[in-house]
Amino acid sequence: MSEQHNESAVPGQSISEKIAEFAFNLKTADIPATVRARARLLMLDSIGIALASHGYDFSRKAMAAITELNSGQDSVVIGSATKMDLRNSILMNGILIHGLDYDDTHAQGVIHATTSILPTVLAVAAKQGSSGADMVTAYILGVEVATRLGAVAKGGFHQVGFHPTGLIGTFGCAIAAGWLLGLNPAQYRDAQGLALSMASGSLEFLNDGAWNKRMHPGWAGFSGVTAATLGKHGYTGTRLAYEGRFGLFASHLAGYGQYELALATQDLGAVWEVERVSVKPLPACHFTHASVDAALRLHTKGIRPEQIKRIKVLVPEGTVKTVCEPESAKRVPANSYEAQFSIPYLVATGLLKGRLTLDDIDEPALSDPEILALAAITDYEVDPDSAFPKYFDGEVVVELKDGRILREREAINRGAVDRPLTSEDIRKKYLENASRQVSKERAAEIENKILNLESGSAKELAHILGQTTKN
Repeated sequence: MSEQHNESAVPGQSISEKIAEFAFNLKTADIPATVRARARLLMLDSIGIALASHGYDFSRKAMAAITELNSGQDSVVIGSATKMDLRNSILMNGILIHGLDYDDTHAQGVIHATTSILPTVLAVAAKQGSSGADMVTAYILGVEVATRLGAVAKGGFHQVGFHPTGLIGTFGCAIAAGWLLGLNPAQYRDAQGLALSMASGSLEFLNDGAWNKRMHPGWAGFSGVTAATLGKHGYTGTRLAYEGRFGLFASHLAGYGQYELALATQDLGAVWEVERVSVKPLPACHFTHASVDAALRLHTKGIRPEQIKRIKVLVPEGTVKTVCEPESAKRVPANSYEAQFSIPYLVATGLLKGRLTLDDIDEPALSDPEILALAAITDYEVDPDSAFPKYFDGEVVVELKDGRILREREAINRGAVDRPLTSEDIRKKYLENASRQVSKERAAEIENKILNLESGSAKELAHILGQTTKN
């Protein structure tokens, strides 16, 4: 039985008031050095992805549209000499970080938190003249709030068609922006109540590979800073943003119901969810990683396409709607984005090539007849032994024409909290991504600035990021 619904008659604080109190009292010194170091690495990872995104059509078209709508030049666009007003820069930077679906994930919350919160704190901290240490603190605060709110749903948002990165990211961004703006508890409460009417994010893009998802985090930041600023000026927001009769979880999980409201504030300030954020080793939906890695290991055993009769992939039930359906579209992805959410295509690529890179989810790879032939004989089954959402596990079973059955299981996906990428892994990934658009010298300069952010200022970081990628 879920914890529902309206707590207006219950004495004490609402969830938004508890979060407001935590945010208001949070000091930089409260956050352990290890958590802050991890936060800077997560920022570095996302900046590398943003730089790499400049080489793709989606970013050029987004830049053209947002430039047309733009009304100021206050804030930086990562990897571009173009400046935008604060909210439009957040929107654009969110698209750049999330557009390749290579950004970090919090497994329990099933949310990409950095991709909305980093653009928000970068823009607001630079405009406010904040220190680098304050920018890091605001980022951590936003992640702590967003990941917990995502965890409340227990994977339910995906089941009913909402994208938690956009939906929940709005609240995390409102809190992060609010901290930099110096909100008091009542203003934080109002900001969250107002964010309730702005939060959005539909999963309908899964049916046709549309680009909607790419803009969700930036829109969350755009909305979150709007809510925080309205709250700052005394514009009243609802008190029961989360647990109310028409609050976030009752309205967006109607008919699903298996959510746990206590998780929204559990262990705030004692357990740091930033340390539980997973960095992606592969440029595809995190739900697919375990299966792809299993396919890569099968490739090393010398399996060749002509030997294969059929392929079966065991996946968590909670991921089926995202990476396995509709089956016809998943077997023949219409574009790179659809390919990133396709178990048949990605597993086939791993089996055939023994790798999965950004180049393997774009043309001419998408039209490779050998990959499509393998994808055509790839089916899925729900894995009864899955530990989802703790792990995004998977198993690949290959039946050969000579009757042999080969199988590989990935019980804990690479990059998960119990199998994290090392600092060196993350720095290597950053350099590979950044170097697609900037020189290695420039990439190293940016890396040094981010990893030493707390000895500098947000404006200094914005300055170095706000340069053309053509260097």
